[in-house]
Amino acid sequence: MEQGAQGAIGAGGPRVRADVGVSAGEAGRGGRARQAGQAGQAGQARVPQQGGAVRGEHTHCEPAPLAHRAVVQRASVRGQIVDALRAALVAGDLKPGEVYSAPVLGERFGVSATPVREAMQQLALEGAVEVVPNRGFRVVRRGVRELAELAEVRALIEVPVMLRLARTVPAERWAELRPLAEATVRAASSGCRATYADSDRVFHRAVLSLSGNEQLVQIAEDLHRRAQWPLVGGRPDARGRAALVADAHEHTALLDALIARDLDVVRALVGEHFSSGAAGVG
Repeated sequence: MEQGAQGAIGAGGPRVRADVGVSAGEAGRGGRARQAGQAGQAGQARVPQQGGAVRGEHTHCEPAPLAHRAVVQRASVRGQIVDALRAALVAGDLKPGEVYSAPVLGERFGVSATPVREAMQQLALEGAVEVVPNRGFRVVRRGVRELAELAEVRALIEVPVMLRLARTVPAERWAELRPLAEATVRAASSGCRATYADSDRVFHRAVLSLSGNEQLVQIAEDLHRRAQWPLVGGRPDARGRAALVADAHEHTALLDALIARDLDVVRALVGEHFSSGAAGVG
């Protein structure tokens, strides 16, 4: 993977072109000067026009096609590393309090240190790691209190939204989310915590997206992701397969309550869903 990734990335960023053309204003001033000082000449040089603009105008701002393609591929590599590191955090492969260097992780993932360093900067913005100068990145230590606070904030945000949606969204729209709820059950049955974490976020995002408030969806997803990171001293497999499956079945039960517009059951299920998740991880 490293050879292919570096080959795609090696083209570098957009280059500044040196053959910058004459701007429209300069062409006009030059034309008038020649007209005044060289009236006897046979003709006047013209600046070719194309598409209503002076040819060559502002060419120093135009990205080279190959460079643009390389940037897209570079971003794709970084995104894959971000996803891999997030999965490693959830699975407990990256231990809280431990320091990891970009070159070592790059060797592990088969890429250069640069996309790993960029991915780690993204995780630092999300609060998962912190920068350790001249060493790398330390996985943030988290305690039970922080997890409980995250569960409380999530409940404050999502419970009122789901209750409002339960009153307004038609039953057929909720039924469309059934495959996503069933996917969480299959993911939980696999026993892979990282796989279940991904499907869990997808389901909750789909539910909240019905609100039409993208800012709310992004904030809720960020809180959700942070709530999935393991605690200090907590085992990655602290929530066994049975607990994950029970958690996943709450999604299908929630859909049933939303379709029936049973607000009391919706409120109870969402609250239980958050509290059980907080208790299980520890």
